[in-house]
Amino acid sequence: MAKLTQLIDNEVFRAYTTYAAIVLIKMMLMSVITAYFRITRKAFVNPEDTESFGKGENSKKYLRTDPSVERVRRGHLNDLENIVPFVGIGLLYALSGPELSTALLHFRIFTGARIFHTFAYLIPLPQPGRGLSWAVGYSVTFSMAYQVLKTAWRL
Repeated sequence: MAKLTQLIDNEVFRAYTTYAAIVLIKMMLMSVITAYFRITRKAFVNPEDTESFGKGENSKKYLRTDPSVERVRRGHLNDLENIVPFVGIGLLYALSGPELSTALLHFRIFTGARIFHTFAYLIPLPQPGRGLSWAVGYSVTFSMAYQVLKTAWRL
């Protein structure tokens, strides 16, 4: 097994860590955006969250769903469904010894697709923009998975 210093010196691994960190931070920011929308729209799901806006029966009106909050939440859930597999498969891919240029292409396309997907979800942009950005990112993850299997099983 490679030593940690060897991994840090590996350009593909460094590129992976950079782009994985970018998409993970983007995903974490979706939690902050959700909280912002909840507070500004006064739409909460937990009774204790409403207490700063009213007490007792008065606070119950803030226990509700809001279309804007739900839109942000769906974008965040989509990130979870796509970024988590990218992080796992991307790590295996980075460790499988791909060419730097090919790895950078995978990482950059995925990151760009996820950032575009977020804007397409939040603005919202008309379809098929969001759907295409999802498909591009998902295809990149499948491409890396195929390369990992090809390397591991000598397909």
